[in-house]
Amino acid sequence: MSLDLNSIRSKYLAFFEERGHVRIPSAPLLPENDPTTLFTGSGMQPLLPYLLGQKHPKGERLVDSQKCFRSGDIEEVGDNRHTTFFEMLGNWSLGNYFKQEQLPWFFLFLTDALGLDPARLYVTVFAGDEALGIPRDEEAATIWQELFKKKGIEARTAVMGSEAEGAVRGMRADERVFYYDATKNWWSRSGIPANMPAGEPGGPDSEVFYDFGTPHDTAYGAYCHPNCDCGRFLEIGNSVFMQYKKEGDGRFSKLPRQNVDFGGGLERLLMAAKNTPDIIAMSHAPIIAFLEKQTGKHYQEYGEDTRAFRIIADHMKAAVFLVGDGILPSNTDQGYFVRRLIRRAVRYADALGVSGEGFAAVVQPVAAMYAEAYPSLTEKVHDLEKVIADEEQKFRTTLKHGLQELDKLFPFGEGVRPIAPDTDTKALNRVDPKKAFLVYQTYGFPLELIQEELAKRALFVDEREFAEEMRQHQELSRKGSEQKFKGGLADASEVTTMLHTCTHLMLAGLRKYVGTHVHQAGSNITQERTRFDFTHTEKVPRDVLDKVEAYVNEAISKHCAILTTVMKKDVAKEAGIEGSFWEKYPDEVTVYQIRCDDGTVYSQELCGGPHVKNTGDIVGTFKIKKEKASSAGVRRIKAVLLPNA
Repeated sequence: MSLDLNSIRSKYLAFFEERGHVRIPSAPLLPENDPTTLFTGSGMQPLLPYLLGQKHPKGERLVDSQKCFRSGDIEEVGDNRHTTFFEMLGNWSLGNYFKQEQLPWFFLFLTDALGLDPARLYVTVFAGDEALGIPRDEEAATIWQELFKKKGIEARTAVMGSEAEGAVRGMRADERVFYYDATKNWWSRSGIPANMPAGEPGGPDSEVFYDFGTPHDTAYGAYCHPNCDCGRFLEIGNSVFMQYKKEGDGRFSKLPRQNVDFGGGLERLLMAAKNTPDIIAMSHAPIIAFLEKQTGKHYQEYGEDTRAFRIIADHMKAAVFLVGDGILPSNTDQGYFVRRLIRRAVRYADALGVSGEGFAAVVQPVAAMYAEAYPSLTEKVHDLEKVIADEEQKFRTTLKHGLQELDKLFPFGEGVRPIAPDTDTKALNRVDPKKAFLVYQTYGFPLELIQEELAKRALFVDEREFAEEMRQHQELSRKGSEQKFKGGLADASEVTTMLHTCTHLMLAGLRKYVGTHVHQAGSNITQERTRFDFTHTEKVPRDVLDKVEAYVNEAISKHCAILTTVMKKDVAKEAGIEGSFWEKYPDEVTVYQIRCDDGTVYSQELCGGPHVKNTGDIVGTFKIKKEKASSAGVRRIKAVLLPNA
């Protein structure tokens, strides 16, 4: 069987199912019950509660292929290895097996199931932290040496330290197992061990790299090594061993239950299997074919046209998946990135000379490519085409207005004529970078388009000054996002957990006093407040909100227990259990029930988030501060816990 994304995905899932793992579905790209991040960006993210101790309804051995989107990689796309959308293959041990099973299994999958040449594989392990009492991971290193030895390969170890130190030291003959410091081979939610708070779990990881054998680029350091970014080595899998907990005195102790969290990039595994260092050629072929047909150009390995091909292909595939998960183009939150992807692709398409059909035509080949793994895309083709076509048309209208605004900000001077784009900028007049950035920020004009239009006016914007405006804008946006999206599963603090339970009670109260048509449409919970969107078309009167408040506070005062039950999804639905987005849940679900000793059930709902054990643990009085329209057919409530008098 010829290897492609579908066959590698199937081989991986079957390989681990044969070893006692239960297959679980991909979580949506829009995180559920986790307002700490805009998107699902890793395979680990949806499983974090279970890695931290919560029992998974499917047991202790799990395997999946998780859809991921990383907005921070948008500007990196265009080279041979970065994409914004990708799939992360994952297998998980929740206190079951550990290093002795995980590393040989993955090695066997790579060499036997995929047929990779073991001589092209290199691995990294944790070098330890003597000051914190964390030993070097010699256990993992020894396992790797034995595995390579069985393939007739000598695998000497080497201590590299940091990435920078690796570039100075370089690699020696027969070295294959490399020790790196915590910046490269350690995982915790807080980063390196020194930054972890008391009680936080973490552990070493072991990465596997594929060697394409390409020449080293000294722009990335004097010598090459597995963690070098020159393009020779490609990370294709990482086994995280959740092994330690940080104590109050700063030292580390062993966790009683140790977990394995493996993640391997599906697209990267295909690159290795084909020995082709080009992720777009390997995993975006139908889109590339569409672009070649529309432009009459051929995708090449190098050159500016290649970069444009790559950006368009990546952005449109990502946009199809994001819209497929219900994230529509907008100017805020997740929708902003969908809009940015489509509009950036349009600009590069215009520069590339794409003609004929609009970008809506990309939906069909993407859906066909993923029909086996994600059939919902095929079912939604017409809806997806409409969303993308509408957004493209809106952007073309915006471009028109943007050019008009650019004319106002930078009018043609008397007698000034268009000049060649490659004219030396010394012959041009520099413009205020703030004005140029305003065009970018307001109308989505990329720098290349701004420079092109300015050159027609014998003007230019200094790229370093423009980049500084961009940096300041991103810094402000980052701070805003950190403030807006703190809380949730990655911040299961006491107050956040209390508010999470209160939010469930509030929804039950809304359904009781407003109507059973009310369902959750979104939520964002921080330590300061809960923000809750629900389906309803009219303003909720204050006296009704007061009844909902009283309902929540009554449940708090009665010290009700929070009970959990795992049941089949169709059984839960038949029983009338409240839940939104049913299609996104696995076939077995966790139902949370808030029940008091007198038999009163205040809430029963699907949930995967953190809860108090008893409503009596909620400290304070629940208060609804504001109710307003959020969008068409959706209302929004903001509520808090006020300190008791």
